[in-house]
Amino acid sequence: MSSSRSPAVVPGGPVVRLPVVPGSVGAPWLGDRSVEFYRDPVRFVESRIQSHRGRVFSSRVLNTPTVFVCSVEAMKELLCEKSSVFVKDPKDVMTSMYGDTLVTTNGEEACLLRLSLSSLFTGSCLDSWTDYITRVCERCLKDLSVSGPPDSCVYSMFKGLGTELVLGLFLNVRPEHQPELYQEMTQLCTQHWHGLISAPVSVKVPLWSSGFCTALEARDKLMDIIRDKLDKDTHGFVGSLGSLPLPDSSCASQHLLLFISALIPKALASLLTSFTLALSGPHMEESRQRARAEPTYLHNILLEVQRLWPPFIGGRRIANRDSSLAGFHVPKGFAAMYISHSVHRDPEVFLQAGHFLPDRWSGRNQGQEHLLCCLGNGPRNCIGTKLNEVFLKAACVYLLEHYDWHLDPPSQDLRYKWLPVCRPSNHLTVSFSKLPLGATVAQEVEQVVQ
Repeated sequence: MSSSRSPAVVPGGPVVRLPVVPGSVGAPWLGDRSVEFYRDPVRFVESRIQSHRGRVFSSRVLNTPTVFVCSVEAMKELLCEKSSVFVKDPKDVMTSMYGDTLVTTNGEEACLLRLSLSSLFTGSCLDSWTDYITRVCERCLKDLSVSGPPDSCVYSMFKGLGTELVLGLFLNVRPEHQPELYQEMTQLCTQHWHGLISAPVSVKVPLWSSGFCTALEARDKLMDIIRDKLDKDTHGFVGSLGSLPLPDSSCASQHLLLFISALIPKALASLLTSFTLALSGPHMEESRQRARAEPTYLHNILLEVQRLWPPFIGGRRIANRDSSLAGFHVPKGFAAMYISHSVHRDPEVFLQAGHFLPDRWSGRNQGQEHLLCCLGNGPRNCIGTKLNEVFLKAACVYLLEHYDWHLDPPSQDLRYKWLPVCRPSNHLTVSFSKLPLGATVAQEVEQVVQ
């Protein structure tokens, strides 16, 4: 019997010997590769793809034997076909930060929560938000050529837009109506976010608190504001959420905390920054003109932006029983981590995978949007995927209709960092110049969204 194969039990059938995932899970603690992975996840993954000559391999991260999934086929198997086997980690820091939500729960509980909440992100609810989203984009983006870059970081500008969108949409807190509360919540959301990227150690001594402790305190203050809103507001998203048949009184407040999280503005800022950089400069003028005139081409550009620069590096699951992935044996308790950056560059699916080629989505990859996983995939994908699409298109349409733009100064370091959110490593600055006339794409883009 070869030590490179492990048994896989098929109910009612014979024992099948499957090969062990290539790589080494190392010894507990001593063999952990977390620091190497988190320092540069792309280099970590790419070097092992090369050394193992395959897009599925193993290592030890967070002191857990981990299978890395870097191919489209294995990602679909992990997130779609075997979503009931590879489940969310109940000990994940997301649970500490947000409580029991559709993102952190498993099984029937997660399915019921998703079923209850899905109506708020589709159909007439989604349509009713379009005017507000358009107004916020106009208010935040109308004076870029006057007050915007090159004096400020383009990523920070878009993050401010995303923050205004989520606080206004989900909690009815708008800077023009409640400036003090808006400012307080912006700061609290930032402090709360730091809990996701801090060591989960809560320590507080005179004149100093750990980042995780500060995040928990911010969470409690945010929950007080959210509960007050749920008690008093009967309109908008807050009112609709409060009227849903949810399991208990804390469920609505925990989900509002999730929806106003800094995760969403940072993801939006990440994608808008990548869109701006991809179309920046005189050499992309023809692409900007085409995107103004052709909603389908704009749609393809945004797909390609999400493919090449996914806002999140990936996601992590835990095997709740012995199983398999990509033909390899995966024991119970192993983690499986899909890496969006690598999945989206799978050469078996995406030819010239490292190149920005929007027309691929009208050619060889037409109809294959479901192969992207920048916001998850399968039955546990992001519930706000359609809303994210509306956000992105509203902002991009406004930019295209009103501006041309270029890097200022032209020579800047365009390298990216990938954790905790994909973004340029440096504070890139962009100059926007007003167009003399608007374009027509805004009138047609809703057809593409639908």
